Amino acid sequence: MTAFIQRKRLLLVLLSGLLLLSACSTTPKTTPETEPPMRTYEELVDQSKSSPIDVYDPLEGFNRGVYRFNYYFDKFIFLPIVNTYEFIMPTFAQKGVSNFVDNVYEFSNFTNNLLQLKFKQSGITLARFAINTTVGIAGLWDPATEMNLYRQKEDFGQTLGHYGVGNGPYLVLPILGPSNLRDATGVVADSVAFSSFGPPAWVDDDDATLAFNVVTAIDKRHRVPFRYYGTGSPFEYEMIRLLYTSQRQIVIEK
Repeated sequence: MTAFIQRKRLLLVLLSGLLLLSACSTTPKTTPETEPPMRTYEELVDQSKSSPIDVYDPLEGFNRGVYRFNYYFDKFIFLPIVNTYEFIMPTFAQKGVSNFVDNVYEFSNFTNNLLQLKFKQSGITLARFAINTTVGIAGLWDPATEMNLYRQKEDFGQTLGHYGVGNGPYLVLPILGPSNLRDATGVVADSVAFSSFGPPAWVDDDDATLAFNVVTAIDKRHRVPFRYYGTGSPFEYEMIRLLYTSQRQIVIEK
């Protein structure tokens, strides 16, 4: 993939963001976590014409239902838990938890870099894990980054894309959010590999594994500022779909 095409995709993402903002400016101002907009994309756009924000989405009806479910789950269950976590935990402690979670998941980064034959990145990941686990005290701190050993984040969806597997149909996963068939397969594969061969298998303690999974879920949601229907725009579903698809293409093609 040439630099020109990469810049073109980045421009597409930026234009998508501008389209989202322009759509917001034509609708009443809303506060985050408002009710889903009453108007829909189909009511505002001529469906007989192609649109620059179209993404292959044959399961759109199902996906929109899951998107709405995620809104209610987020608003009434997930975010209250996250807000309580943020209220109780000092900022430095939240950062320590994030560092710890990232350090444990270096297993997945290492595995997928290795599967893609990225030996330099695999070595950096292994060095990061060794340094942060020891000097960083079980990964609560991240001295490796200060040594210019930056996180080499890869997942199995990227590995499949690296070997030419296409996106497949767009999917909205319950709780997890935007995805596609390839990336959803990657999530399952990463989870199985992580639980079967990664740190949970090393510890071999079901209670500790359950506690870690709960903390990981809370930490990951804490780090994502996105709020469903925060814009009040009838185009939000389409924009999230396009931005996710474009972002994944960029990270796979880099």
